Amino acid sequence: MSSHQTITVSKNGPYLVSGSVPLAFQTIGVNDGGESTEWVGGDAVPASAEYALCRCGASNTKPFCDGTHAKIGFDGTETASREPIMKQAELLDGPTMQLADAEDLCAFARFCDPHGRVWNQVEHADDPRVRAQFIQQVGDCASGRLIAIDKETGKPIEPKLPQSIGIVEDPALKCSGPLWVRGGIQLVGADGRSYEIRNRMTLCRCGRSENKPFCNGAHAADPKFRDGLG
Repeated sequence: MSSHQTITVSKNGPYLVSGSVPLAFQTIGVNDGGESTEWVGGDAVPASAEYALCRCGASNTKPFCDGTHAKIGFDGTETASREPIMKQAELLDGPTMQLADAEDLCAFARFCDPHGRVWNQVEHADDPRVRAQFIQQVGDCASGRLIAIDKETGKPIEPKLPQSIGIVEDPALKCSGPLWVRGGIQLVGADGRSYEIRNRMTLCRCGRSENKPFCNGAHAADPKFRDGLG
């Protein structure tokens, strides 16, 4: 984990990214039934060592900030909890696995739904096939709302993710999603206080989340947020 890679939330302004963090498109891929099943990596977006990402949703140079937040009087007040995710989460217990669920962080990517839904799968994860599906689906949860915990070790099972930021596109819902922050990048609030470092988190970029700076799925509500990029 490289501590020099940092995202700072500016007051009523953009996310200030430092440390040469790679930026690329990430698309939610679905099966024939419309269920979210895979992340499809897309083109990298050229960026300098330091850059500013729009979080008001109105920039004309998305995903980058162009100063529009000041013209529209964007209110980017942070309202999200600063508590560690395990203190925010409800814990569901199964025979061999547990599921930690911090519902307020849901970014509506829907990887939790296939194969009977992860909340039911945890009860049957002593079956190797179900366990594999459970771990995969929980790990695909971009926001980190869901965490799979191995009861034998007591430790979470996390996917290996590069330190990077994904620009999420959701063609199935015909909308653009949040910024997917991956690999344990430090997030600092506008007040200078750091949030818990997590392997997976999603930051609002439509400007409408009620759990800022994190996404709460507001981009998928009508009128849907479309960045014009994907």
